[in-house]
Amino acid sequence: MTNGTAPGLVLEARDLWAGYDGQPALEGVTFNIEIGCLAGLVGPNGSGKSTLLRVILGLHKPQRGDIRVFGSSGRPDRRRLGYMPQSEQVDWSFPVTLLDVVLMGRYGRLGPLRRPTEADHEIAWQALESVRLAGLAHRRIGELSGGQQRRALIARALAQEADLLLLDEPMSGLDATAQHDLIALFEGLRHQGKTLLVATHDLSCVAADFDHAILLNRRVVAFGRPSDVFTEELLNTTFQRHLLLVRLEDRTYVGH
Repeated sequence: MTNGTAPGLVLEARDLWAGYDGQPALEGVTFNIEIGCLAGLVGPNGSGKSTLLRVILGLHKPQRGDIRVFGSSGRPDRRRLGYMPQSEQVDWSFPVTLLDVVLMGRYGRLGPLRRPTEADHEIAWQALESVRLAGLAHRRIGELSGGQQRRALIARALAQEADLLLLDEPMSGLDATAQHDLIALFEGLRHQGKTLLVATHDLSCVAADFDHAILLNRRVVAFGRPSDVFTEELLNTTFQRHLLLVRLEDRTYVGH
């Protein structure tokens, strides 16, 4: 394990290559993310977004290149990383309560065979309160709405006391109200000093509310402020099809 990330950087990728069964998923990916940043990871299906998140988590070994998390390369400290998988990857019929799910975020900080303490329960309750779900703590997870399920997974990551949150398509399938609530939560976490990397297809949301955007299609097409990288040329290169950009009152909206 080595150090070398510049001060203020939470995440740094340098010439990162990764793939499956000889098929490339990431090609020479290079970017960095600063502390307290809300960054959008944007690209079409199959562009490598989920693979990149797995590499950051240490769940998929890159073929070459370097990934530094909190200044260190090698196996990351998973206690400092919170991960929200795509909702479709979770078995919501499993017979557990919302509080049970959030307490799972404490397991990485417990010793072998240890049960959650009163302090662990207090941290879990604080996480539920931060996502405004404390009133549903004892409800079965299968009874939650789509937006509540997303917030439940974020609460689990918060219970981990993670500093970097990696969220895979958290806004997929949500209505406008639920999306608005989720963005408000992201902004609140950013103000608490958390760093968020959000894989998403919602370009308008990233354009309006995020600090930075990474345009990814196996390689990084562009990285920077959404107002700088959400150009017609760069988006068309990323998605390999024509996208319509509309700018109203300093906000960018993207259509097909």
